[in-house]
Amino acid sequence: MSKLRIYELAKELEISSKELITVLLEEFGIEAKNHMSVIDEEDGDLIKELYSEKKTSDEDKKEIVEEYEELVNEDIKKQERKNSKIKRGTNDKRDEDKKIENSVDEVIELEGTIVVKDLAEKLKKPATEVIKALIFEGVMANMNQEIDFNIAEKVIEKFGSLAVLKEAEAGKLAAEEVYAESIEDSEENEENEEKRPPIVTVMGHVDHGKTSLLDAIKHSKVTSTEAGGITQHIGAYTVDVNGEKVTFLDTPGHEAFTAMRARGAQITDIVILVVAADDGIMPQTVEAINHCKAAKVPMIVAINKMDRPAANPDKVKQELTEHGLLSEDWGGDTICVPVSAHTREGLDTLLEMVILTSEMLELNANPKRNAKGTVIEAKLDKGRGPLATLLVQNGTLSTGDSIIVGTTYGRIRAMLDDKGKKIKAAGPSIPVEVLGLSEVPAAGDRFIVVKDEKTARNMAESRKEKIRQENFQSSNRVSMENLYSQIQEGKVKELSVIVKADVQGSVEAIRQSIEKLSTDNVKVRVIHGGVGAITETDVSLAYASNAIIIGFNVRPDNNAIAVGERDNVEIKTYRIIYNALDDIKAAMMGMLEPEYKEVVLGRVEVRAVYKISNVGTIAGCYVLNGKITRNSSVRVLRQGIVIFESTLASLKRFKDDVKEAAAGFECGLSVEKFNDIKEGDIIEAYTMEEIKPKQI
Repeated sequence: MSKLRIYELAKELEISSKELITVLLEEFGIEAKNHMSVIDEEDGDLIKELYSEKKTSDEDKKEIVEEYEELVNEDIKKQERKNSKIKRGTNDKRDEDKKIENSVDEVIELEGTIVVKDLAEKLKKPATEVIKALIFEGVMANMNQEIDFNIAEKVIEKFGSLAVLKEAEAGKLAAEEVYAESIEDSEENEENEEKRPPIVTVMGHVDHGKTSLLDAIKHSKVTSTEAGGITQHIGAYTVDVNGEKVTFLDTPGHEAFTAMRARGAQITDIVILVVAADDGIMPQTVEAINHCKAAKVPMIVAINKMDRPAANPDKVKQELTEHGLLSEDWGGDTICVPVSAHTREGLDTLLEMVILTSEMLELNANPKRNAKGTVIEAKLDKGRGPLATLLVQNGTLSTGDSIIVGTTYGRIRAMLDDKGKKIKAAGPSIPVEVLGLSEVPAAGDRFIVVKDEKTARNMAESRKEKIRQENFQSSNRVSMENLYSQIQEGKVKELSVIVKADVQGSVEAIRQSIEKLSTDNVKVRVIHGGVGAITETDVSLAYASNAIIIGFNVRPDNNAIAVGERDNVEIKTYRIIYNALDDIKAAMMGMLEPEYKEVVLGRVEVRAVYKISNVGTIAGCYVLNGKITRNSSVRVLRQGIVIFESTLASLKRFKDDVKEAAAGFECGLSVEKFNDIKEGDIIEAYTMEEIKPKQI
């Protein structure tokens, strides 16, 4: 009896595979695991009859449902308007309560931060007393340092006064919190949801053909522009597959970019795991599998390079089972598709599986709300300023929108799609490159659209202030627990590094890779990371911090080169990350204290002792084994016990001074600062050899 796959039948009936699986279970009692499961052709015919009867009645119902939905949407909009009015009233009342609460005698008004000296003046107390109070609060600060409001408030209370945050400051710091609440409210009432394109991340081991596979899908060449044929940045591309859009993310394959790969897995819907048919599962393949499992993302395995003579897909499937992935044709639920980026074999099947898997996930988004999403990549362009590749995850992003991205803000002046064409709007799952941000954001930052640029700027400043205060507290607070460790850290050698790269994602990845190289003996610390060319400012920072500068895909400008040569600051530039890490390892090895091991050169036996005035004791010896050299260290052994260690004062054969005496020869010697030599003593000659540090 012939068989029929679920997705083939679903396509024929013009319904989703998920809907068909539900019908099979409820109407026929047939349990299907996924869209790749098979059923008998007879059962397929029965389902076709059932759907032909339903179709006519469904068309009649459709008009009634559409009218009902319009009425419901109108009611929801009215309720939302009512809620926003109530909320505004509540906030006004809260502000009035705050004013009443603060009307107290001996009130000191403060901004977000204050210098210790100014605080002492406001309190009319000596600065030393204020500093003492700060120490009791666990904060080490001198009179010229700034402290935040929370710390200042505690100090003021100790002196019997009350601290109040200025209303303007309080409003500014609360702006972000209020806006966050409104975002959450809109999340709870999501309506107008529509089907959105799936976001597919291509992952796998280095050189297994991830980018080549994408090239074959989108008919372009990305690999040729990458150093060493290795993708160094995240790229996002949208392609049409049978009339439906699919967004692909290409993540780098080198293990140093684990953080970038992990970020890709967090924002993706489906992962295509590329495994070379002639190579099998490799360390970074396992890493990618673990990222997918942690993110609970469905995975499609593309067994690439099927055109190679050594291709063995069964071996790949076997190795996948060791990591809990069983191919669907072996009775599991992992889709494995043999493909070849070179010959384009199996690409249509792979794309069809992507579309079917996305149908099962029922991916929806609301294009009518304010946009929000994630920064995929960011860089500083010489002519256009900060550029960021944004992936819209919900809502529609339009030219002219004001957005906040982490601690950065801006108004979108222009948007470019993945082909470099200007567009005016981008809906859910669409990647775009935007111009108009105030600074280069960090890759992985979330972005949201706000009502105007002023709001965005206030929120960005508020976030920066919050981070600055957190950094200040963490760097100045002392406790019994960390005091000893801070003192001890003076004994640990530290290599300071400044990282500059062409894109933010690379800065982040290199920073993590470099800091992972730290050992017990040498601590590696990235003191600064940024996007763009190496400048004079970077060199000045490196000079002041005794740091080295690592440039990745960037070069120093003329001023930086001149200042670097003058101040003897080391600037290293790289195109491939392997070389950067190797050089840092070498620098670390050079900082290690040299280790020495003892090498015994030989032993001599004392057979006669001569005492000569004004010279000391001379031993007549016979070399038992090895050799004894003029510059060797010696130890005197008597009945196996070391009684003295020193160096040779002289070494002679007959009347001549010699550099060494070998086994089987006689010699005369004297030991520096030791005259109590006796017949039968053994003199052991040794030297200390330096051991090169092991590879870090």
